[in-house]
Amino acid sequence: MKEKILTYLREADGYVSGQELCEKLGVSRTAIWKHINQLKEEGYEIVAVKNRGYCLVETPDSVKPQELRGYLNTKWLGNTIYWEESVDSTNTWAKRLAEDGAPHGTVVIADEQTQGKGRRGRQWVTPKATSIAVTKLLKPDMPPERASMLTLVEGLSVAQAIRKLYNLDASIKWPNDVVVSNRKICGILTEMSAQMDYINYIVIGTGINTNLREFPEELKDIATSLMIEVGHEVKRAELVAALLEIFEKNYEIFSKTWDLSGLMQDYNDILVNREAQVRVLQPGNEYTGIARGIDEKGQLLVEREDQTIEKVYAGEVSVRGLYGYV
Repeated sequence: MKEKILTYLREADGYVSGQELCEKLGVSRTAIWKHINQLKEEGYEIVAVKNRGYCLVETPDSVKPQELRGYLNTKWLGNTIYWEESVDSTNTWAKRLAEDGAPHGTVVIADEQTQGKGRRGRQWVTPKATSIAVTKLLKPDMPPERASMLTLVEGLSVAQAIRKLYNLDASIKWPNDVVVSNRKICGILTEMSAQMDYINYIVIGTGINTNLREFPEELKDIATSLMIEVGHEVKRAELVAALLEIFEKNYEIFSKTWDLSGLMQDYNDILVNREAQVRVLQPGNEYTGIARGIDEKGQLLVEREDQTIEKVYAGEVSVRGLYGYV
């Protein structure tokens, strides 16, 4: 009910009368008044004027479903949304839901993660109500060996959402770090449950630094937030909604071929590695070269000094001038 009231208030050009809300929702004025007061308690600034009705003036920085759906315009991604104030890890939570039969396109989101995970077992910190921690649950009908490409689809989608909303020059450090002002603003972790030739489900966890004002000394030179970059707080729900909409479109392009051929140009256009000197760090095989972009499989093409092209499928790749690599 509160979600429906919010939708009407958002879409209204000015005030909405209590009587109109009663008629649209089929409830009493008392019920409307009760839900309006609950919304006020949750941080929504709603003005009530006699003989005019209610007007939504300001919304809180919330990522609850009722707020997220006010911005969301997707076909299937996010039709089912779960929210909690604090969880161990949105990926872990999404996997539990998947095991219980949650559908393709389910989205889970939390205000805080206490055991957030990054790549290679690293920790990803999500301080309460200042960052985004969101996981998508997907059940694609594709070969398991192609699942890793979805990480690149997500990285592209995050960068595009940030560019669209904040006019920031967001770029990607292969494979999936999103970078603004040469500092990391987003981390992505994709996990899969599969058989030999069949995917049970995939979860894509994304952490975006949004309204963090500062970072510990050891992270100041390698991490940033949207608030630091744009100079003011941002609405997390608006960014999550934009990300879901863009990812849905990119996923549908990806699913036509189950490779990156349809997204490769967009990805390479904002790849910070492209035409830059990189250092590839693989066990027993460390070398430098010039990154030439990705191929349709998401492999990074690195030209070595002898002009041979290496296709980097996995491993650490450092970019000169980024994260302290000089």
